[in-house]
Amino acid sequence: MRRDAKADAAPLLEATARWARDPFGFVTQTLQAVPDDWQREVLQEIGSGLGTPDEAVRIAVASGHGVGKSALVAWILLWAMGTHEDTRGVVTANTETQLRTKTWAEMAKWLRKWTYREWFDLTSTSVASKVVGRSQTWRLDLVPWSETNAEAFAGLHNHGKRTIVVFDEASAIPDVIWDTTEGALTDKETELLWLVFGNPTRNTGRFRECFARFAHRWRGRQVDSRTVRLTNKAQLQRWVDDYGEDSDFVRVRVRGVFPRAGSMQFIDGETVDEALRREVSGDVDEPLVIGVDVARFGDDRSVIYPRRGRDARSRPPLVLRGVDTMTLSGKVTEVAAQYRADAIFVDEGGVGGGVVDRLRQLGVPHVIGVNFAGRPDGWAPEGTGPLYANKRAEIWGRMKDWLKAGAVVDDPTLAQDLTGVEYGYDARNAIQLERKDDMKKRGLASPDLGDALALTFAQPVHPQWRRSEADLQPRILDQDHDYDFFHDL
Repeated sequence: MRRDAKADAAPLLEATARWARDPFGFVTQTLQAVPDDWQREVLQEIGSGLGTPDEAVRIAVASGHGVGKSALVAWILLWAMGTHEDTRGVVTANTETQLRTKTWAEMAKWLRKWTYREWFDLTSTSVASKVVGRSQTWRLDLVPWSETNAEAFAGLHNHGKRTIVVFDEASAIPDVIWDTTEGALTDKETELLWLVFGNPTRNTGRFRECFARFAHRWRGRQVDSRTVRLTNKAQLQRWVDDYGEDSDFVRVRVRGVFPRAGSMQFIDGETVDEALRREVSGDVDEPLVIGVDVARFGDDRSVIYPRRGRDARSRPPLVLRGVDTMTLSGKVTEVAAQYRADAIFVDEGGVGGGVVDRLRQLGVPHVIGVNFAGRPDGWAPEGTGPLYANKRAEIWGRMKDWLKAGAVVDDPTLAQDLTGVEYGYDARNAIQLERKDDMKKRGLASPDLGDALALTFAQPVHPQWRRSEADLQPRILDQDHDYDFFHDL
């Protein structure tokens, strides 16, 4: 018999029998936890739902940040394992990082505090019974989802016992995983629990449908972070003050309400439509800035996009396909000379670094390389971390603000680029744009025109050409400078 193995499950089950249908009592008595009101209500809903035979208990919770979601998940999993022999379950999340660093870390924390922890083994991928011969039939598995390996969610049949499935950060879990799980939870005379949690980052998809189309199947709950005991109310109020009560930022991060923009669409169609129709404003004193997005693949476009102030229409972008870096550098040189550019921002990632080097070799003034993956300049209003995950997200954020008063060319390709990008949040709660590869998987082209226009917002610039010829050095402003790119918006 292996070390710490148990010969019989009877002592555990006799000790925990009173809580088999009372998760709330289990949490308060064996974990000595003090649930918040919303956590208590969910625990009680699970207990009451188990009284309905042959019907899965389905609970969906959409919440703002910091409400104690991961702690609740850990409590429920320990209750499920500790009060019913041969419980089987699967836990997944939107990313493997989320699963291991948040969901499973919280599980380990509460297991250490649990009165009956000696009955189970915790590894990096599972919690299994120590009862001899039961480690494969009485276990929870940590399973990163994969659209190409949905079978991991199909083998959950556990007739006559208890089956539990938990989705953490459920908004980003694809439909195929939901569909496979749905088919697995069909056993008769079995306690079936399907619990899904997450920030409501997308207004489409199966998580959203738990609160709409399939609301009659799910016990839905939306939790406002401001109503939860342990959240930082001052920080939450700063978000509301800075972004507005009904902004998508506050709806997702604070109120636990699904966003208005489709699927966490970063720039909504209405904003873009207005920019397409808006009359051009003659900002003659504003700098003329050029953004250059360099194609990396055969079907992508290299784009040279000039902009002066609020006018990104009078000088239409130049779109090039299949050109090498030398040819592109020559075209940029021509456009820069034609418009007497005050600054040229070039995406220097990948082959773009060669364009930057060539332009400088040609003596083109005011050339600045921009690394999309680089560190952003700005920080979140509360000062605890970056507002954006990287430089690309930051310049798209500046462009998004500018579009509220700017004018762009009436080009359906540009409109698609601007409205096609989705976003989410990284582990620091910083805004992160989806990758170009992910857009292609959704059937969209790389947003090359959008990236080129966004590059024109890489840094504030003072007009160069209206100064003396002896003083034509680039003058890119410090972040502490009081010049505001959007001062007249």
